[in-house]
Amino acid sequence: MAAMTSTDNKAASRPSIDPSEVAKFTAMAEEWWDPKGKFKPLHKFNPVRLGFVRDTIELHFDRSSAARKPFEGLRILDIGCGGGLVSEPMRRLGAEMVSVDASEANIKTAMTHAEQSGLDIDFRAGTVEELIESGEAPFDVVLNLEVVEHVADPDQFLKDCASLVNPGGLMIVATLNRTAKAFALAIVGAEYVLGWLPKGTHEFEKFLRPDEIEQPLQQAGLDVDPPQGVSFNPLLDQWRLSGDTKVNYLMVASRPSS
Repeated sequence: MAAMTSTDNKAASRPSIDPSEVAKFTAMAEEWWDPKGKFKPLHKFNPVRLGFVRDTIELHFDRSSAARKPFEGLRILDIGCGGGLVSEPMRRLGAEMVSVDASEANIKTAMTHAEQSGLDIDFRAGTVEELIESGEAPFDVVLNLEVVEHVADPDQFLKDCASLVNPGGLMIVATLNRTAKAFALAIVGAEYVLGWLPKGTHEFEKFLRPDEIEQPLQQAGLDVDPPQGVSFNPLLDQWRLSGDTKVNYLMVASRPSS
């Protein structure tokens, strides 16, 4: 396992950061953009996730899907951005991106790929707590995608992320439900039987039920929509939105304008 950098060590002292999780993804950092590597399942999952994110933002901010850059003028935070698989498409849609990850190795990979793609993205190795402490201005959208199940204190992490949402703004959360079906498919199936993910990528006890996402966000002053399920169709070898929230799901929360 890769040694943690000084930036990673600094992040490890933060209450939302689990050092073992940071090290886990640091060790795989060079593979983020390899569609056949350890993040192959995420590359398959990304299109449906990006479609949901785009449609949600367009609808909420009344942006035209026909526009060349419909998100121009929107400031978006991608927290736990990994290698930038979501940050890059959002930037191409015109958003001003601030993309943060606790792993310096992840940020290095993300910066290198974005530069090669000709995209100017504000990548930062750090934590949500550091953003708050630095007096970072709130964002129109906070993307919290497949990260909350890897932090030490999900409740506080969600509240901290919510504090960075502008009045009238959004947070979009994507995570895994803590159900028997999720254990069977996301851990036993994906990690041990099919080998889609490295063993130990997920810890079942860290999965969160929708009410465990909803409660801290409501306490932080956000209005939370019902969860949207995402399911894998093995016959088509693709992910799709569904009514089944027992494994993967997305949740949208908004801060009232006044």
